[in-house]
Amino acid sequence: MSGDTTSNSDDDRPLASSSPVKGVNGHLNGKNPDYSDVEMDDDDGDEDDIPLSQTRRASVLPPRRYLKRKKAAVSESSSDDDTPLASSPPKQSSTAVRMPGAVVATTVPVSVAQRNGLKKQVAVKEGPSDDEESIQTPVKKKPPRKRVKNEGSGAGASKPSRKRKVKVESDVELSDDDDDDKPIAKASAKKVKNEDTESSSEDDKPLATPSPQKAKDGFGEDLSKSKKKATKKKVEEDKANGKGKRKAKKEEEDEEVYRWWDINIKEDNTVKWITLEHSGVCFPPPYEVLPSNVKMKYDGKEVDLPPASEEVAGFYAALLETDYAQNNTFNKNFFEDWKKVLENHPPRNDVQITSFAKCDFRPMFEHFEAEKARKKAMSSAEKKELKKKKEETEAKYTACLLNGRKEKVGNFRIEPPGLFKGRGEHPRTGALKFRIRPEDITLNIGKDAPIPIPNMPGKWKAVQHDNTVTWLATWTENVNGNHKYVFLAAGSSLKGQSDMIKFEKARELKKHVDRIRNNYTSDLKSKVMAERQRATAMYFIDKLALRAGNEKGEDEADTVGCCSLRCEHVTLEPPHFIIFDFLGKDSIRYYNRVQIDPQVYKNIKIFKENKDDDDSLFDRVNTSGLNKHLNSEMKGLTAKVFRTYNASITFQRLLDEANLENASLQEKHNAYNKANRLVAILCNHQRSVPKTHDQSMEKMRYKLKALRYDRMKLRHALFGLDLKYKKQAKFREDDDESDLELDWIATHEENLKAKEIEKAEKRFAKDNEKLVEDGGKPQKDLILKHKIENIEREFKQLESERGKETATLKTSKTAEKIIEQIEKATEKIKTCKLQMMDRDEGKEVALSTSKINYLDPRITASWCKIHDVPIEKLFSKTLLTKFPWALEVDEDWKF
Repeated sequence: MSGDTTSNSDDDRPLASSSPVKGVNGHLNGKNPDYSDVEMDDDDGDEDDIPLSQTRRASVLPPRRYLKRKKAAVSESSSDDDTPLASSPPKQSSTAVRMPGAVVATTVPVSVAQRNGLKKQVAVKEGPSDDEESIQTPVKKKPPRKRVKNEGSGAGASKPSRKRKVKVESDVELSDDDDDDKPIAKASAKKVKNEDTESSSEDDKPLATPSPQKAKDGFGEDLSKSKKKATKKKVEEDKANGKGKRKAKKEEEDEEVYRWWDINIKEDNTVKWITLEHSGVCFPPPYEVLPSNVKMKYDGKEVDLPPASEEVAGFYAALLETDYAQNNTFNKNFFEDWKKVLENHPPRNDVQITSFAKCDFRPMFEHFEAEKARKKAMSSAEKKELKKKKEETEAKYTACLLNGRKEKVGNFRIEPPGLFKGRGEHPRTGALKFRIRPEDITLNIGKDAPIPIPNMPGKWKAVQHDNTVTWLATWTENVNGNHKYVFLAAGSSLKGQSDMIKFEKARELKKHVDRIRNNYTSDLKSKVMAERQRATAMYFIDKLALRAGNEKGEDEADTVGCCSLRCEHVTLEPPHFIIFDFLGKDSIRYYNRVQIDPQVYKNIKIFKENKDDDDSLFDRVNTSGLNKHLNSEMKGLTAKVFRTYNASITFQRLLDEANLENASLQEKHNAYNKANRLVAILCNHQRSVPKTHDQSMEKMRYKLKALRYDRMKLRHALFGLDLKYKKQAKFREDDDESDLELDWIATHEENLKAKEIEKAEKRFAKDNEKLVEDGGKPQKDLILKHKIENIEREFKQLESERGKETATLKTSKTAEKIIEQIEKATEKIKTCKLQMMDRDEGKEVALSTSKINYLDPRITASWCKIHDVPIEKLFSKTLLTKFPWALEVDEDWKF
């Protein structure tokens, strides 16, 4: 909910940075004009934002032309694929893909289904799952009562409740153990047993038991008294031993996963839920006034602002040393909106604020910086306490009850008021975003669910009960008039189903793409101008993965897509080249010189005849009309589906083409990222170079030198054992190692010594704390002093060895052991070089955008299994949560 867009953006990149320069009156730009009579700056961007890795684009870009925009002759409506899931539910016809091995591995146990109020899970597979057997097949004979007693009471109750391997007896039928307690990403598929056979447990882990609080909250049936006692005892023992806390938490989370992908998903199902209960949204706390000694200044005089005006001034003061404070448009919009607030809440000491140049916000900025430093200096205990209080306040908003199941809510926090930043050169940047109140929000909730009470004074704007949409709350923000929504979290069942349907729709396009291409290729010569323009637009969308684009209003950023291209955006270059130059989504510049089909070249020449530069290139085509035609070619097909298809099919091809035989893990990682980068370039997923890139690269260069230093010391130690190794080629000094200057070695060894001493001091303090807690006496300071003296003695020895081919290791090692360590160090050096190369090549490309939105996650899951790469190396925790349905595909799966 912290973003400025209606829904999550495809391209959430950091803005280009520039070093701030402090000026007069607390401003950075040094020149602060009076924005009451200044004009807006028309500069549209910097050519330096073009990625160097974009090899198929011109290295030297021509100057851009900036003309006023003229609206297209045909009015356009918003694209269906750009609307939130709530307002345009997917038209559905296909079912979920069957994934062999997925169902048996992680089907929801009966106990979990009962607690979640589910009578039965229908799985997409050939035979019944283990849990379905336990539902459908009657138990032949109950386990002996004595065994149950021993496990639930008496001596057995004193131990934590665990799932144990039990010997199979001829007169007892045992239910199969499940893998539900294992992490989804790592759960291995089990073989399906016949109905009359029994399998032994593969998971000898303690069962994850929902807490009594969960049952109390209504997320499942209440636990039996015996289970409650066992759970309580286990928790108490875990606390006492300090063990298993993280593991128990992980198991409980995994047990609660609702495996919706094991059920047939129908696209034509317009009803999204039966029951829905949630706690509304979490409003930010009210504004806290600044201390009386913190005042902004106007023309050198302190200004006594009332809270409403002071709050808005604080928004700007907090950004004083950022790029925004140097943006003329940002400053102009802020000052205009702030003056409106000042009219209703004027300064109490009658200061008239009329000139932005005379405003000095630095006293407020310095106060905010001091507060940041104070919070940063807080002890870990204080930080944990603050975090705990925040979590307790927000706990009830983080989840909802969907059809009786507990599901996580995504953006439940209402964004606090502030200044609109926007992306790129947005004309409304700097405008004041109002505080959202309950009167602005419409809730969507089940008919029988209690209406939540907002955590600030006020009443909801409206409460509705629409089960055909997936949003929980909505409102309209004041800056751009965009509709904002609260949805379930990315890993929820509704979001997951939407993702699966999206990628399956793109995968289905494979069956139709040849026919569609033949159709639009023939229409390139159509005598009907509208058909010829539509075919040309489809050619660009297909071959170049361009977005469809929509017409923009005057107060929106001048970004375009394929259908909204103007004549100024395309330049013809004989014989068959075309140059694209325009601002795409999020004001990211798209520059591309590409060879095109001769007929397409001829068509563009015709479309540009007798038109001005600011006229629409495709004046007979709009996004809604294009998507309507695509839907006639294949049900549910849109321009966005084409973009998803081209990204995924290209990614699959690039991964398959890479030769990774005998490749190291880092080489595989680099090959994966290279394929991802090429797709990101195709989709124009650029970003400005991160501000920390140079610092990060410098750290990696230092790390590489440190690894070479370690290898050098090992070589010298080996030569000390036997000089014969010096004659072997693999132990000779390499060129990189010869670059280790004595000055650098001296600095590195001093750094190592400082770290060793710091580590010894921390361990000494920690050991003393433990001794005091156990009732003992702390160690004397003399012990720490001796440890530090030993460390200094070791590093004096290193100092004496500088510039010599001798080395003394901390512990004596055999030649074989040293050789083994040298080989490991050599491998680490190689890996570090590859990491540096990968990071530098990707500095101007956003890889995460394509992973989240355009690349079918099953491609990555399958590739990881083929090449034995841990998927955690490629997918963040967020992506693993978002795509649990994709992680269980077989290695032979292809897009």
